[in-house]
Amino acid sequence: MSTLAGRTIAALRSEHDSLASLVPTLSAGQLTGPSGASEWTVADVLSHLGSGAEITLAGFRAAVGAAQAPGPDFNQGVWDRWNATAPQDQATGAITSDEALVAALEAVPEEDHEDLRVRTFLPDPVPFAAFAALRLSEVAQHTWDVRAGLDPAATVAPDSAAVLAEHLTGGLGFLLGFIGKPKEAPEPAVVEIAGTPYRIVVDESARLTTEDLPVTATFTGSLEAALRLLYGRLSPAHTPAGVEVTGNITLDDLRRVFPGF
Repeated sequence: MSTLAGRTIAALRSEHDSLASLVPTLSAGQLTGPSGASEWTVADVLSHLGSGAEITLAGFRAAVGAAQAPGPDFNQGVWDRWNATAPQDQATGAITSDEALVAALEAVPEEDHEDLRVRTFLPDPVPFAAFAALRLSEVAQHTWDVRAGLDPAATVAPDSAAVLAEHLTGGLGFLLGFIGKPKEAPEPAVVEIAGTPYRIVVDESARLTTEDLPVTATFTGSLEAALRLLYGRLSPAHTPAGVEVTGNITLDDLRRVFPGF
């Protein structure tokens, strides 16, 4: 698919298929062991992905007229049910739940991608591409959380990183406003991500842009590593060799600006 929504959904499918291959291989000890998210086990992360897929699908089906809008207590009921489920069932259930969501998004005809609007937690309905990207933003990072619990050298899939970077310079830019803490920076900075058109800007706000702004620092490393930095997933233990920041701001400064979720 050539639309932004189509490329986003393709990334979601790839993330799903990768996780669906991994989850059946996990032992009980791995499921209850630590993930890349400091306070969650691997099963906790999968439960979060599964419950999120169920909630997202319910909202999407309502938006396209396939079901009534969920009631005010729907989300909490879903979370309570998933939280009460055994780790192995959380893991297998997450794959089933996510498959249902991805399949529903794939079923939207490409000619409808540009016009479809979907209501979310935001005040106004968002374009279909942004709706899919909100899910990819969760899936890509939390899939990394699962993998990082097994391998400290885990990375975010390059295709997901590329699509997310495109969204974060556009309709999903508000996310960095939520995540970022620009007051943690010692001074304003424009950090080029070497080899890409992207710049991380830290001033009154924190954002990602392709604007041709005067550069004050350089992030040397892959785009996926830069994306993990923005999502608070580039701790020293998970930073590849050769990744560095030079200029008027340090990598540790940027870690404080982007503490993650």
